[in-house]
Amino acid sequence: MSNDEAKFILSAYRPGGRDADDPAMAQALAQARSDPALGAWFAREQAHDAAMTAKLREVAPPAGLREAILAGGRVSDAGGEGAAKQAAGGLPVAKRAWWAQPGWLAAAAAVALFIGLTAWRMSPVRGGTLEEFAVNFVDKGFRLPKHSDDVGVLKAWLAEQHGPLPEALPAKFADLRALGCKKLDFQGHEVSLVCFERGGKEFHVFVARREDLGRGTSAADVNLRFIPGATLVAATWMDAKHRYVVVSDADMATLKGVL
Repeated sequence: MSNDEAKFILSAYRPGGRDADDPAMAQALAQARSDPALGAWFAREQAHDAAMTAKLREVAPPAGLREAILAGGRVSDAGGEGAAKQAAGGLPVAKRAWWAQPGWLAAAAAVALFIGLTAWRMSPVRGGTLEEFAVNFVDKGFRLPKHSDDVGVLKAWLAEQHGPLPEALPAKFADLRALGCKKLDFQGHEVSLVCFERGGKEFHVFVARREDLGRGTSAADVNLRFIPGATLVAATWMDAKHRYVVVSDADMATLKGVL
């Protein structure tokens, strides 16, 4: 099982460990425990799902919703009794259309909620600056179309995709394990993403052509600048041709250690 396949399965894992004994989850869970990068991704997914669940619990249902659903159920259950009353000369009981049955309404509500959450996850990543875009992109989760532990292979793939090539990565990145790469679009310009991992922490390197960013870059941007965050930290700098942003789920001290 590849990590992408495991991620697909684990995306359906519910918070609270209710699916831990599900045979379909067993192999994916075992892989997440043995693979630090997958384990870190899974931890972020679980944290996100828990946050979404907490937010949904804050939504107050309309007044009288429970009573309306129960009343609808009683009407539905009375369908057979209504037929008997009609045969005996009593008043018929109106039967709801199939699409108005409480069970179908509940299923439709669940589907609508799922579609809404999926649309949020798949909605375009926004950010006025490359740093904001990079942090938001990592925070929402993603998949890599090209996997390799050889940075040369990743650069060759990005060159085929006409993505900016990371020419001047810090020397300590040679000690990290390459995971894969991806080409992205930021405000109509190509951006390359190369991912690394060490000790269960991921380092996502975004590379943009300096000329593409135009206005909004300055001489001060050449210097290495660190950006703290609640769950993700980042750093940015430029060389003569490219702008770099590194986003990591490590702490700031660890990020500074590789830069």
